[in-house]
Amino acid sequence: MNRNPLIPFVLIMVFGIGLMFAFSFIGLDNAKEMAEGENGEGKTTENVADAKPEEIYQQSCVSCHGQNFEGGVGPALTGVGDRLSADDIKEVLKNGRGSMPPGLVPEEKIDEMAQWVSEIK
Repeated sequence: MNRNPLIPFVLIMVFGIGLMFAFSFIGLDNAKEMAEGENGEGKTTENVADAKPEEIYQQSCVSCHGQNFEGGVGPALTGVGDRLSADDIKEVLKNGRGSMPPGLVPEEKIDEMAQWVSEIK
């Protein structure tokens, strides 16, 4: 018996196209839920006013400045208070600098965060 070698490939193709259609319909069905998730509706968000500088650092800064403030992509934060004034630190936190984007620290927490960063030894 001589079998056609294209049959397995055709079956895989048909199965793949069927899965694409199935996932498309599932995605269309969940589009409303996904849109609500992007807008933040229906989900509770952490209150920024209650966040401590350490928590903000863990959420926004640790990936570039390191777990122990040793630096990495961003500069080391140890001894920053010796090199920069509190106003300079506030300016960097507000507007960014180099590869650091602006707005990582909420406006109402900039003073507290600048004080905390200046005390890192």
